[in-house]
This record gives sequence, C-alpha cells and structure tokens, in this order.
Amino acid sequence: MNLSRFAKYSWGVLLYTIAVILWGAFVRATGSGAGCGSHWPLCNGEIVPRAPQASTIIEFTHRLSSGLAFLLVVGLLIWAWRSYAVGHSIRKAALWAMIFMISESLVGAGLVLFEWVAEDTSAARAAVVSVHLINTHMLLAAITLTAWWASSEKNQKEGIRPIPRGMIIGMLAVLLLSMAGAVTALGDTLFPASKLVEGIQQDFSPTAHFLVRLRVIHPIIAIVAGIYLAYVTKSAIAIAEKGSIQHKLGVGLIALYGLQLLAGLINLLLLAPVWMQIVHLLLADLVWICLVLLGSEMSSSGKVQLLQKS
Repeated sequence: MNLSRFAKYSWGVLLYTIAVILWGAFVRATGSGAGCGSHWPLCNGEIVPRAPQASTIIEFTHRLSSGLAFLLVVGLLIWAWRSYAVGHSIRKAALWAMIFMISESLVGAGLVLFEWVAEDTSAARAAVVSVHLINTHMLLAAITLTAWWASSEKNQKEGIRPIPRGMIIGMLAVLLLSMAGAVTALGDTLFPASKLVEGIQQDFSPTAHFLVRLRVIHPIIAIVAGIYLAYVTKSAIAIAEKGSIQHKLGVGLIALYGLQLLAGLINLLLLAPVWMQIVHLLLADLVWICLVLLGSEMSSSGKVQLLQKS
C-alpha cells in the first residue's frame, strides 16, 4: 500500500497520541499529578520549573508532550482542510480530532486547577477521570479514522455511512468498560493493597472507600462486554471474505480483547504495578482502535444485514 504523506503523518500523530496517553497514565499511577501544583498552564507558577522534584519532572514532561500533541493535531486539521474538498469525510474526522483535543486539554487543566490529582479521593475526581477517558477514546477514534480514510482510496471516495447498530452497542460497551477501568485504576493507585487477599477483602468491605468497592464492577463488565463483543465480531467475520480487511480486523479484535482480559487478570494478581497498568491501558486503546476500524469497514462494505439484527 502506497500511503500519501498526509496518511503517514496521520498515523504518526496517532502513535504519538497513544504515547502521550500512556505517559498520562504513568503520571496518575505514580501520584505525580500535583507535580506542578495547582497551576496551569504554568508549572508551580513558572514557565520552566527550577530545581524540580521527580514528580514535577514527570508532570512537566507530560504537559510538554501534550502541548506537542495539540500542535500535531492542529497540523492535521490544516493539512486535511487544504488537501480535501469541503464536506469530505477526512475533513470532518480531522475537525473532530481538533475538537476532542481541545476538550482533552480543558479537562486536563480542570483536574489540575481543581486539585483533583495526587491523593484526592473525591467523587468529583472519579467522575472527571471517567469523562477524561471517554474524551480520550473519542480523540483516538477521530485521529484513527482520519488516518484510515486517508490510507484507502475507497474510503476517500465513499465518505461516511452509518455504523451497524450491533457495532455501536459494542462500542458503547467498551466505553462503559473503559470508564469502569479508569475508576478501578484510580482506586488501585489511591488504595493499594499489599496482598491479594487483603485487596479482595477491601473490595467487599462495607466500610471501604467507594473507589475500593467499585473495583469489583470492572471485571464483571469486562466479561459481559467480552461475550457480546465476541458475538458481534464473529458475525462480522462470518459475512466477510476470508483474508479481507474486515476479516482480519475481526480476528484481531477478538485476539486483542483476549489479551486484554489476560492482562487484567495479571494486573489483579500482581496488585496493579505501574508497568502493568500501562500495558493494560495500551491494550485497551488498541482494542478501541481496532473496534473503530472494524465499524468503519463494516459501514463501507455494505454487508451489515446480520449485525443490524443484533
């Protein structure tokens, strides 16, 4: 496949954005969110912090990398609008990427300014973290579709069509799962357990913090969502030609989700070490991207009858 310069740039923006997201998770997992104090966009009241501590370096690095991601998406939007006609699907996807990048920045700023970082255990923080996660997924979806459509002459010509209902339900299930995962990860960070048995006891203790008691919901949603996603994905595979992009995406999605479940189990058994939380999040992002691509391919193939009955 000969990719255009714009397509290559779009995929590069996607890869970089994923890296920034993972670094943001590292900031949260290491409790470095307050490394720049309650100042934004400044860091502890300075443009460049002097004699910074480790937490300040981690948070400041995240802000710099996020700022670069913002500029890359600005470039994506300008390039798309200069290269494609008014109303083109790639233009729309790039515009949505810019919108979600702006809201991503605003939500991140809100977390800092309202001090919903570091050791804060408020319900407000849990709610905003969930919103932050949903916005991040929407940002990834917009950049992914920009790159995907720019990489395919067929998608460039056909534009946007409705996504099959079954795939939409699957996407909503994954978003709900990711929201629960964000709250679970926050609970693991703020209320770490020294032993697996201790962690399980905390989960079912009526006196435990709500963030701890909510942790048990995440694996339940993961199993239920996985069963439905397997069903709808197998349907997508069944109506696709073997070896086609749709077939490969369906198989890849099932494999990635299986790895995600395995990573979740390992994360639980190891008591959520930082490195495993990063791996878990990376797999979650890849599952979402693969699901978005499968939905896009289903909408463009015209073979949606089976999924519409889901």
